[in-house]
Amino acid sequence: MSRILLGVSGGIAAYKSLELIRLATAVGHEVRVVQTPTSQRFVGAASFEALTGAPVLSSEFERDPARGAFPGEQSPTHDPLSHLALVDNAEIYLIAPASANTLAKLAHGLADNLLTSCALAATCPVVVAPAMNNHMYEHAATQVNLRILRERGVEIVAPGIGRLASRGEQGVGRLAEPARLLEACEAVLVGEALPDTAGEPVGTRPNGEASSPGTSWQGLKVLVTAGGTREPIDSVRFIGNSSSGRMGFALARAARERGAEVTLLAANVALAGPPGVARHDLATAAELQEACEREFPACDVLLMAAAVADFRPRERAEGKLKKAGRANLELELEPTMDVLAGLASNRHEGQTLVGFAAEHGERALELARGKLERKGLDALVVNDISRRDIGFEVDANEVTILTDRRSAVAGAQKEHVQHVPRAPKAEVARAILDAVERLRGIA
Repeated sequence: MSRILLGVSGGIAAYKSLELIRLATAVGHEVRVVQTPTSQRFVGAASFEALTGAPVLSSEFERDPARGAFPGEQSPTHDPLSHLALVDNAEIYLIAPASANTLAKLAHGLADNLLTSCALAATCPVVVAPAMNNHMYEHAATQVNLRILRERGVEIVAPGIGRLASRGEQGVGRLAEPARLLEACEAVLVGEALPDTAGEPVGTRPNGEASSPGTSWQGLKVLVTAGGTREPIDSVRFIGNSSSGRMGFALARAARERGAEVTLLAANVALAGPPGVARHDLATAAELQEACEREFPACDVLLMAAAVADFRPRERAEGKLKKAGRANLELELEPTMDVLAGLASNRHEGQTLVGFAAEHGERALELARGKLERKGLDALVVNDISRRDIGFEVDANEVTILTDRRSAVAGAQKEHVQHVPRAPKAEVARAILDAVERLRGIA
Protein backbone atom coordinates (compact mmCIF):
# COMPACT_ATOMS: atom_id res chain seq x y z
CA MET A 1 0.00 0.00 0.00
CA SER A 2 0.99 3.65 -0.36
CA ARG A 3 1.79 6.78 1.63
CA ILE A 4 -0.74 9.55 0.95
CA LEU A 5 -0.16 13.13 2.04
CA LEU A 6 -3.54 14.85 2.34
CA GLY A 7 -3.77 18.64 2.20
CA VAL A 8 -7.00 20.11 3.57
CA SER A 9 -7.89 23.72 2.75
CA GLY A 10 -10.73 25.81 4.13
CA GLY A 11 -14.30 24.87 3.26
CA ILE A 12 -17.28 22.99 4.62
CA ALA A 13 -16.33 20.01 2.43
CA ALA A 14 -13.37 19.38 4.76
CA TYR A 15 -15.59 16.95 6.65
CA LYS A 16 -15.48 14.58 3.65
CA SER A 17 -11.71 14.27 4.09
CA LEU A 18 -12.35 12.35 7.32
CA GLU A 19 -14.25 9.68 5.39
CA LEU A 20 -11.51 9.59 2.76
CA ILE A 21 -8.96 8.81 5.47
CA ARG A 22 -11.17 6.08 6.88
CA LEU A 23 -11.50 4.45 3.45
CA ALA A 24 -7.80 4.79 2.65
CA THR A 25 -6.53 3.37 5.93
CA ALA A 26 -9.07 0.53 5.80
CA VAL A 27 -7.38 -0.83 2.66
CA GLY A 28 -3.86 -0.36 4.01
CA HIS A 29 -2.73 3.11 2.90
CA GLU A 30 -0.86 5.31 5.38
CA VAL A 31 -1.99 8.94 5.58
CA ARG A 32 -0.49 12.17 6.93
CA VAL A 33 -2.45 15.44 6.95
CA VAL A 34 -1.50 19.09 6.54
CA GLN A 35 -4.16 21.73 7.08
CA THR A 36 -4.51 25.40 6.35
CA PRO A 37 -5.40 27.45 9.43
CA THR A 38 -8.76 28.25 7.86
CA SER A 39 -9.63 24.57 7.44
CA GLN A 40 -9.32 24.09 11.19
CA ARG A 41 -12.36 26.32 11.59
CA PHE A 42 -14.35 23.50 9.94
CA VAL A 43 -12.60 20.31 11.14
CA GLY A 44 -10.07 20.29 13.96
CA ALA A 45 -6.68 18.60 13.89
CA ALA A 46 -7.71 16.16 16.62
CA SER A 47 -10.21 14.45 14.28
CA PHE A 48 -7.58 13.88 11.61
CA GLU A 49 -5.02 12.71 14.17
CA ALA A 50 -7.46 10.18 15.59
CA LEU A 51 -8.05 8.60 12.16
CA THR A 52 -4.47 8.69 10.85
CA GLY A 53 -2.62 7.94 14.07
CA ALA A 54 -0.15 10.68 13.16
CA PRO A 55 0.32 14.35 14.08
CA VAL A 56 -1.32 17.02 11.90
CA LEU A 57 0.64 20.10 10.87
CA SER A 58 -0.60 23.53 9.80
CA SER A 59 2.53 25.72 9.89
CA GLU A 60 6.06 25.54 8.52
CA PHE A 61 7.30 26.68 11.93
CA GLU A 62 5.53 23.89 13.79
CA ARG A 63 7.71 20.99 14.96
CA ASP A 64 6.63 17.62 13.60
CA PRO A 65 6.78 15.05 16.42
CA ALA A 66 7.03 12.29 13.79
CA ARG A 67 9.86 14.14 11.99
CA GLY A 68 8.28 13.63 8.58
CA ALA A 69 7.65 9.90 9.01
CA PHE A 70 4.37 8.23 8.11
CA PRO A 71 2.66 5.72 10.44
CA GLY A 72 4.69 2.52 10.59
CA GLU A 73 7.92 4.22 9.53
CA GLN A 74 11.01 4.82 11.65
CA SER A 75 11.42 8.53 12.44
CA PRO A 76 14.77 10.09 11.52
CA THR A 77 17.19 11.07 14.28
CA HIS A 78 17.12 14.77 13.30
CA ASP A 79 14.34 17.34 12.85
CA PRO A 80 13.91 17.89 9.09
CA LEU A 81 12.01 20.77 7.51
CA SER A 82 8.40 19.63 7.63
CA HIS A 83 7.33 20.88 4.19
CA LEU A 84 10.28 19.05 2.61
CA ALA A 85 10.23 15.85 4.63
CA LEU A 86 6.50 15.17 4.30
CA VAL A 87 6.33 15.34 0.52
CA ASP A 88 9.67 13.59 0.18
CA ASN A 89 8.21 10.60 2.04
CA ALA A 90 4.81 10.76 0.34
CA GLU A 91 4.01 8.75 -2.78
CA ILE A 92 1.13 11.05 -3.71
CA TYR A 93 -0.09 14.45 -2.53
CA LEU A 94 -3.86 14.94 -2.61
CA ILE A 95 -5.34 18.36 -1.84
CA ALA A 96 -9.01 17.85 -0.97
CA PRO A 97 -10.89 20.05 -0.64
CA ALA A 98 -9.01 22.64 -2.68
CA SER A 99 -10.69 26.02 -2.25
CA ALA A 100 -10.73 28.72 -4.92
CA ASN A 101 -8.11 30.63 -2.92
CA THR A 102 -5.83 27.60 -2.69
CA LEU A 103 -6.20 26.86 -6.42
CA ALA A 104 -5.14 30.43 -7.20
CA LYS A 105 -2.08 30.10 -4.97
CA LEU A 106 -1.10 26.75 -6.47
CA ALA A 107 -1.49 28.04 -10.03
CA HIS A 108 0.72 31.04 -9.39
CA GLY A 109 3.37 29.39 -7.24
CA LEU A 110 2.59 31.07 -3.95
CA ALA A 111 3.81 29.35 -0.79
CA ASP A 112 2.40 31.28 2.14
CA ASN A 113 1.35 28.28 4.23
CA LEU A 114 2.44 24.70 4.83
CA LEU A 115 -0.04 23.23 2.33
CA THR A 116 1.14 25.37 -0.59
CA SER A 117 4.80 25.05 0.42
CA CYS A 118 4.43 21.27 0.27
CA ALA A 119 2.93 21.59 -3.21
CA LEU A 120 5.94 23.52 -4.49
CA ALA A 121 8.35 21.03 -2.92
CA ALA A 122 6.49 17.93 -4.13
CA THR A 123 8.24 15.58 -6.54
CA CYS A 124 5.50 12.95 -6.19
CA PRO A 125 2.24 13.16 -8.20
CA VAL A 126 -0.08 15.97 -7.07
CA VAL A 127 -3.86 15.54 -7.24
CA VAL A 128 -6.25 18.44 -6.62
CA ALA A 129 -9.97 18.14 -5.86
CA PRO A 130 -11.75 21.53 -6.07
CA ALA A 131 -14.75 22.34 -3.87
CA MET A 132 -16.55 25.67 -3.76
CA ASN A 133 -19.69 27.59 -4.68
CA ASN A 134 -20.78 27.07 -8.30
CA HIS A 135 -20.30 30.74 -9.20
CA MET A 136 -16.74 30.65 -7.86
CA TYR A 137 -15.99 27.40 -9.68
CA GLU A 138 -17.41 28.64 -12.98
CA HIS A 139 -15.62 32.00 -12.76
CA ALA A 140 -13.12 32.53 -15.57
CA ALA A 141 -10.25 33.03 -13.09
CA THR A 142 -10.83 29.62 -11.46
CA GLN A 143 -11.08 27.89 -14.82
CA VAL A 144 -7.81 29.50 -15.95
CA ASN A 145 -6.14 28.38 -12.72
CA LEU A 146 -7.34 24.81 -13.27
CA ARG A 147 -6.03 24.89 -16.83
CA ILE A 148 -2.63 26.12 -15.64
CA LEU A 149 -2.40 23.34 -13.05
CA ARG A 150 -3.47 20.70 -15.56
CA GLU A 151 -0.86 21.89 -18.06
CA ARG A 152 1.79 21.52 -15.36
CA GLY A 153 0.88 17.89 -14.81
CA VAL A 154 -1.37 18.27 -11.78
CA GLU A 155 -4.25 15.78 -11.86
CA ILE A 156 -7.71 17.27 -11.30
CA VAL A 157 -10.62 15.36 -9.72
CA ALA A 158 -13.55 17.40 -10.98
CA PRO A 159 -16.34 18.34 -8.59
CA GLY A 160 -19.86 16.99 -8.79
CA ILE A 161 -23.24 18.63 -9.35
CA GLY A 162 -25.83 18.89 -6.59
CA ARG A 163 -26.74 20.70 -3.41
CA LEU A 164 -24.14 23.17 -2.22
CA ALA A 165 -23.35 24.47 1.27
CA SER A 166 -25.51 27.59 1.00
CA ARG A 167 -29.15 26.83 1.69
CA GLY A 168 -31.20 26.35 -1.48
CA GLU A 169 -28.23 26.54 -3.86
CA GLN A 170 -27.51 23.87 -6.47
CA GLY A 171 -24.83 23.54 -9.11
CA VAL A 172 -21.33 22.34 -9.84
CA GLY A 173 -18.79 22.60 -7.04
CA ARG A 174 -19.46 19.69 -4.67
CA LEU A 175 -16.27 17.93 -3.60
CA ALA A 176 -16.02 14.52 -5.28
CA GLU A 177 -17.16 11.73 -2.98
CA PRO A 178 -14.45 10.16 -0.76
CA ALA A 179 -14.62 6.81 -2.59
CA ARG A 180 -14.03 8.63 -5.88
CA LEU A 181 -11.07 10.53 -4.39
CA LEU A 182 -9.46 7.31 -3.20
CA GLU A 183 -10.14 5.68 -6.55
CA ALA A 184 -8.40 8.62 -8.29
CA CYS A 185 -5.36 8.38 -6.01
CA GLU A 186 -5.04 4.65 -6.60
CA ALA A 187 -5.29 5.18 -10.36
CA VAL A 188 -2.50 7.78 -10.31
CA LEU A 189 -0.37 5.56 -8.07
CA VAL A 190 -0.41 2.81 -10.72
CA GLY A 191 0.62 5.30 -13.39
CA GLU A 192 -2.74 6.07 -14.96
CA ALA A 193 -3.69 9.65 -15.85
CA LEU A 194 -7.15 10.75 -14.79
CA PRO A 195 -9.68 11.70 -17.48
CA ASP A 196 -9.15 15.24 -18.76
CA THR A 197 -12.25 16.66 -17.10
CA ALA A 198 -10.99 19.89 -15.57
CA GLY A 199 -13.86 22.34 -15.79
CA GLU A 200 -16.42 19.53 -16.18
CA PRO A 201 -18.44 17.90 -13.41
CA VAL A 202 -17.94 14.29 -12.34
CA GLY A 203 -19.99 12.03 -14.60
CA THR A 204 -19.06 13.79 -17.86
CA ARG A 205 -17.27 11.38 -20.14
CA PRO A 206 -13.75 12.26 -21.25
CA ASN A 207 -14.66 12.20 -24.94
CA GLY A 208 -17.54 14.63 -24.36
CA GLU A 209 -19.94 12.51 -26.40
CA ALA A 210 -22.31 11.43 -23.66
CA SER A 211 -25.57 13.02 -22.65
CA SER A 212 -25.80 15.13 -19.52
CA PRO A 213 -24.17 13.51 -16.46
CA GLY A 214 -26.44 11.53 -14.17
CA THR A 215 -29.32 11.21 -16.63
CA SER A 216 -28.53 8.60 -19.30
CA TRP A 217 -29.65 5.68 -17.06
CA GLN A 218 -32.44 7.56 -15.32
CA GLY A 219 -35.33 5.16 -14.62
CA LEU A 220 -33.24 1.99 -15.02
CA LYS A 221 -32.90 -0.51 -12.18
CA VAL A 222 -29.47 -2.13 -12.09
CA LEU A 223 -28.48 -5.19 -10.08
CA VAL A 224 -24.73 -5.64 -9.49
CA THR A 225 -23.00 -8.56 -7.77
CA ALA A 226 -19.46 -8.18 -6.44
CA GLY A 227 -16.79 -10.01 -4.45
CA GLY A 228 -16.29 -13.74 -4.01
CA THR A 229 -18.40 -16.33 -2.22
CA ARG A 230 -17.03 -18.43 0.63
CA GLU A 231 -18.17 -22.02 1.17
CA PRO A 232 -17.67 -23.18 4.80
CA ILE A 233 -15.58 -26.24 5.65
CA ASP A 234 -16.08 -25.82 9.40
CA SER A 235 -16.81 -22.90 11.71
CA VAL A 236 -13.58 -21.06 10.78
CA ARG A 237 -12.37 -22.40 7.42
CA PHE A 238 -13.81 -22.01 3.95
CA ILE A 239 -13.24 -22.51 0.22
CA GLY A 240 -13.01 -19.11 -1.46
CA ASN A 241 -11.29 -17.04 -4.10
CA SER A 242 -9.23 -13.86 -4.44
CA SER A 243 -11.92 -11.47 -5.66
CA SER A 244 -11.75 -8.13 -3.81
CA GLY A 245 -15.03 -6.78 -5.19
CA ARG A 246 -13.36 -3.68 -6.68
CA MET A 247 -14.67 -4.29 -10.21
CA GLY A 248 -18.24 -4.79 -9.06
CA PHE A 249 -18.11 -1.73 -6.81
CA ALA A 250 -16.74 0.35 -9.70
CA LEU A 251 -19.66 -0.83 -11.85
CA ALA A 252 -22.19 0.06 -9.16
CA ARG A 253 -20.68 3.51 -8.72
CA ALA A 254 -20.58 4.16 -12.47
CA ALA A 255 -24.22 3.07 -12.93
CA ARG A 256 -25.31 5.31 -10.06
CA GLU A 257 -23.42 8.25 -11.58
CA ARG A 258 -25.48 7.78 -14.76
CA GLY A 259 -28.70 8.05 -12.78
CA ALA A 260 -29.66 4.39 -12.32
CA GLU A 261 -31.28 2.94 -9.22
CA VAL A 262 -28.60 0.45 -8.15
CA THR A 263 -28.76 -2.58 -5.87
CA LEU A 264 -25.39 -4.10 -4.93
CA LEU A 265 -25.03 -7.67 -3.64
CA ALA A 266 -21.60 -7.84 -1.98
CA ALA A 267 -20.06 -11.22 -1.20
CA ASN A 268 -17.40 -10.83 1.50
CA VAL A 269 -16.24 -7.35 0.43
CA ALA A 270 -14.42 -5.05 2.87
CA LEU A 271 -14.75 -1.91 0.72
CA ALA A 272 -17.00 1.02 1.59
CA GLY A 273 -20.17 1.01 -0.47
CA PRO A 274 -20.61 3.56 -3.28
CA PRO A 275 -22.79 6.53 -2.28
CA GLY A 276 -26.47 6.25 -3.18
CA VAL A 277 -26.35 2.48 -3.75
CA ALA A 278 -28.51 -0.04 -1.84
CA ARG A 279 -26.05 -2.62 -0.51
CA HIS A 280 -26.75 -6.13 0.80
CA ASP A 281 -23.93 -8.26 2.22
CA LEU A 282 -23.83 -12.02 1.97
CA ALA A 283 -21.34 -14.89 2.16
CA THR A 284 -22.10 -18.13 0.28
CA ALA A 285 -23.17 -19.07 -3.23
CA ALA A 286 -26.53 -20.20 -1.86
CA GLU A 287 -27.07 -16.82 -0.18
CA LEU A 288 -26.10 -15.03 -3.40
CA GLN A 289 -28.50 -17.18 -5.40
CA GLU A 290 -31.35 -16.42 -2.98
CA ALA A 291 -30.64 -12.67 -3.10
CA CYS A 292 -30.36 -12.66 -6.90
CA GLU A 293 -33.62 -14.53 -7.33
CA ARG A 294 -35.29 -11.98 -5.07
CA GLU A 295 -33.89 -8.88 -6.81
CA PHE A 296 -33.56 -10.03 -10.43
CA PRO A 297 -37.20 -9.87 -11.61
CA ALA A 298 -37.36 -6.10 -10.97
CA CYS A 299 -34.04 -5.18 -12.61
CA ASP A 300 -33.43 -3.92 -16.12
CA VAL A 301 -29.69 -4.62 -16.18
CA LEU A 302 -27.77 -7.37 -14.38
CA LEU A 303 -23.99 -6.98 -13.99
CA MET A 304 -22.84 -10.31 -12.54
CA ALA A 305 -19.29 -9.46 -11.46
CA ALA A 306 -19.16 -11.68 -8.36
CA ALA A 307 -16.84 -14.70 -8.44
CA VAL A 308 -19.14 -17.54 -7.40
CA ALA A 309 -17.62 -20.78 -6.11
CA ASP A 310 -18.12 -23.72 -8.47
CA PHE A 311 -17.91 -26.28 -5.65
CA ARG A 312 -18.66 -26.46 -1.93
CA PRO A 313 -18.05 -29.09 0.75
CA ARG A 314 -20.82 -31.68 0.71
CA GLU A 315 -20.98 -31.51 4.50
CA ARG A 316 -19.96 -28.70 6.85
CA ALA A 317 -18.18 -29.89 9.99
CA GLU A 318 -19.64 -28.82 13.30
CA GLY A 319 -17.28 -26.59 15.25
CA LYS A 320 -13.60 -26.41 14.30
CA LEU A 321 -11.76 -29.35 12.76
CA LYS A 322 -8.70 -30.26 14.82
CA LYS A 323 -5.30 -31.09 13.36
CA ALA A 324 -4.25 -33.25 16.29
CA GLY A 325 -4.54 -36.95 15.59
CA ARG A 326 -5.11 -36.53 11.83
CA ALA A 327 -2.70 -37.84 9.21
CA ASN A 328 -4.68 -36.06 6.50
CA LEU A 329 -8.05 -34.49 5.79
CA GLU A 330 -10.27 -35.40 2.87
CA LEU A 331 -13.05 -33.13 1.64
CA GLU A 332 -15.86 -34.28 -0.61
CA LEU A 333 -17.07 -31.44 -2.82
CA GLU A 334 -20.31 -30.98 -4.69
CA PRO A 335 -21.13 -28.44 -7.42
CA THR A 336 -22.97 -25.26 -6.57
CA MET A 337 -25.86 -23.98 -8.64
CA ASP A 338 -24.99 -21.93 -11.72
CA VAL A 339 -26.59 -18.73 -10.46
CA LEU A 340 -26.22 -16.72 -13.66
CA ALA A 341 -27.51 -19.47 -15.96
CA GLY A 342 -30.50 -19.91 -13.68
CA LEU A 343 -31.33 -16.22 -13.83
CA ALA A 344 -30.91 -16.14 -17.62
CA SER A 345 -33.39 -19.00 -18.01
CA ASN A 346 -36.01 -16.91 -16.20
CA ARG A 347 -35.33 -13.53 -17.81
CA HIS A 348 -38.14 -11.39 -19.13
CA GLU A 349 -38.23 -9.20 -22.20
CA GLY A 350 -36.18 -6.02 -21.97
CA GLN A 351 -33.61 -7.27 -19.47
CA THR A 352 -29.88 -7.05 -20.28
CA LEU A 353 -27.59 -9.65 -18.71
CA VAL A 354 -23.81 -9.20 -18.47
CA GLY A 355 -21.60 -11.95 -17.11
CA PHE A 356 -17.93 -11.94 -16.13
CA ALA A 357 -15.39 -14.67 -16.79
CA ALA A 358 -11.93 -14.97 -15.26
CA GLU A 359 -10.07 -17.22 -17.69
CA HIS A 360 -6.45 -18.34 -17.74
CA GLY A 361 -4.12 -18.21 -20.71
CA GLU A 362 -4.38 -18.41 -24.47
CA ARG A 363 -7.82 -20.06 -24.71
CA ALA A 364 -9.54 -17.35 -22.64
CA LEU A 365 -11.67 -15.95 -25.48
CA GLU A 366 -12.51 -19.37 -26.89
CA LEU A 367 -13.78 -20.54 -23.51
CA ALA A 368 -15.62 -17.27 -22.97
CA ARG A 369 -17.51 -17.57 -26.25
CA GLY A 370 -18.82 -20.92 -25.11
CA LYS A 371 -20.04 -19.42 -21.84
CA LEU A 372 -21.70 -16.50 -23.61
CA GLU A 373 -23.82 -18.86 -25.73
CA ARG A 374 -24.34 -21.56 -23.11
CA LYS A 375 -25.58 -19.20 -20.40
CA GLY A 376 -27.78 -17.14 -22.73
CA LEU A 377 -26.20 -13.76 -21.97
CA ASP A 378 -26.16 -10.48 -23.85
CA ALA A 379 -22.49 -9.80 -23.05
CA LEU A 380 -19.55 -11.42 -21.29
CA VAL A 381 -16.60 -9.51 -19.86
CA VAL A 382 -13.40 -11.56 -19.97
CA ASN A 383 -10.11 -10.99 -18.19
CA ASP A 384 -6.98 -13.16 -18.23
CA ILE A 385 -6.07 -14.06 -14.65
CA SER A 386 -2.71 -15.47 -15.72
CA ARG A 387 -1.50 -11.83 -15.63
CA ARG A 388 -0.55 -10.44 -12.22
CA ASP A 389 -0.98 -6.76 -13.15
CA ILE A 390 -4.74 -7.00 -13.74
CA GLY A 391 -7.77 -8.68 -12.24
CA PHE A 392 -7.91 -9.82 -8.62
CA GLU A 393 -6.63 -7.66 -5.76
CA VAL A 394 -5.27 -4.88 -7.99
CA ASP A 395 -6.67 -1.49 -8.98
CA ALA A 396 -6.36 -1.94 -12.75
CA ASN A 397 -7.93 -4.31 -15.23
CA GLU A 398 -7.81 -5.17 -18.92
CA VAL A 399 -10.78 -6.93 -20.44
CA THR A 400 -12.44 -8.06 -23.63
CA ILE A 401 -16.18 -7.51 -23.93
CA LEU A 402 -17.97 -10.14 -26.01
CA THR A 403 -21.42 -8.96 -27.02
CA ASP A 404 -24.04 -11.32 -28.42
CA ARG A 405 -25.62 -9.10 -31.05
CA ARG A 406 -28.23 -11.78 -31.66
CA SER A 407 -29.89 -11.02 -28.30
CA ALA A 408 -33.46 -9.83 -28.19
CA VAL A 409 -32.35 -6.56 -26.67
CA ALA A 410 -29.72 -5.84 -29.30
CA GLY A 411 -31.74 -6.84 -32.34
CA ALA A 412 -28.64 -7.37 -34.50
CA GLN A 413 -27.07 -10.46 -35.98
CA LYS A 414 -23.40 -10.83 -35.09
CA GLU A 415 -21.06 -11.09 -32.17
CA HIS A 416 -19.07 -7.98 -31.33
CA VAL A 417 -15.63 -8.07 -29.68
CA GLN A 418 -14.29 -5.00 -27.87
CA HIS A 419 -10.88 -4.91 -26.24
CA VAL A 420 -10.49 -2.50 -23.30
CA PRO A 421 -6.77 -1.82 -22.65
CA ARG A 422 -5.34 -1.85 -19.14
CA ALA A 423 -6.89 0.99 -17.15
CA PRO A 424 -8.18 1.77 -13.64
CA LYS A 425 -11.23 -0.31 -12.86
CA ALA A 426 -13.37 2.82 -12.81
CA GLU A 427 -12.52 3.42 -16.48
CA VAL A 428 -13.12 -0.23 -17.36
CA ALA A 429 -16.50 0.00 -15.63
CA ARG A 430 -17.46 2.98 -17.78
CA ALA A 431 -16.47 1.07 -20.94
CA ILE A 432 -18.65 -1.85 -19.87
CA LEU A 433 -21.62 0.45 -19.26
CA ASP A 434 -21.03 2.04 -22.67
CA ALA A 435 -21.35 -1.45 -24.18
CA VAL A 436 -24.60 -1.98 -22.29
CA GLU A 437 -25.88 1.34 -23.64
CA ARG A 438 -25.18 0.18 -27.19
CA LEU A 439 -27.05 -3.05 -26.50
CA ARG A 440 -30.05 -1.22 -25.14
CA GLY A 441 -29.98 1.55 -27.74
CA ILE A 442 -29.45 4.34 -25.20
CA ALA A 443 -28.49 7.53 -27.01
